[in-house]
Amino acid sequence: MKTLPIGSTVVAKSKTGEYIAKLLEYRNEQYALVETLAVLKHPTQGDLHFPNQVDVPLFHQRKAHAFHEKVVVNNNAIDLYEGDVPEYKASLRKAVDDKLEALRAKGNEWALKSIEMIQDLEKEYFRD
Repeated sequence: MKTLPIGSTVVAKSKTGEYIAKLLEYRNEQYALVETLAVLKHPTQGDLHFPNQVDVPLFHQRKAHAFHEKVVVNNNAIDLYEGDVPEYKASLRKAVDDKLEALRAKGNEWALKSIEMIQDLEKEYFRD
């Protein structure tokens, strides 16, 4: 089991997103609890069992973890983060913009549906 000191700033992969987080505790040999500080990669939209397909039973809308949200992650999904931690809202804005840019470059039906889902999320993320 890979162990980092409690309180370390880490990169944590959770669901299909990637975050800068604070390592709060190890739950057991497989899982750790982290607190979200910033977003590096916005989660992927759609059905992960049928990637890049729109005609699926449920096209999932996945939100990024919120600031200070505590998340249980697999120990293998965390690595030490070195560097400055960006402000949460700014990091979320960049992650959303990066994801939208990548989706626009694809331009297929799945990408367009994903763009629609993320634009809907933007209304919630950036309402203030």
